[in-house]
Amino acid sequence: MADNGSTAQRDRSFGEIARDLSRDLSALIRQEIELARAEMTQKARGAGQGAGLLGGAGAAGLSALGAFTAFLVLLLAEAMDAWLAALIVAVVMGAIAYILQMAGRRQIAEAGAPVPERTMESVKEDVQWAKSHAKSNAR
Repeated sequence: MADNGSTAQRDRSFGEIARDLSRDLSALIRQEIELARAEMTQKARGAGQGAGLLGGAGAAGLSALGAFTAFLVLLLAEAMDAWLAALIVAVVMGAIAYILQMAGRRQIAEAGAPVPERTMESVKEDVQWAKSHAKSNAR
């Protein structure tokens, strides 16, 4: 005995099928765009935090070469040669800048590539479904 669902599908006109396909495709595209937007927003937030840390490392490095560096060099110069005081301060400030830079790089790496990976997988699945659905309707 024939299935009523499959005969109803066969009785539909090409116009009805095309209209339904167009509506479903439009809805699917809107959903995929929304998914991509949400995924990219999440990734950008993580990368933004990492970029902020790198900016902080740059600001710390510049300020370290400024007034505070001069202060420390002058302070240490009271107990040792001025060149040695300057070298010690430069090494310490360089280490601080390096630590901040590494933290920023790690944060950016954790954010991942700015590619909507879940969206791409979902679109691939949608294409596969559409192909298999089109083949089954062609029968």
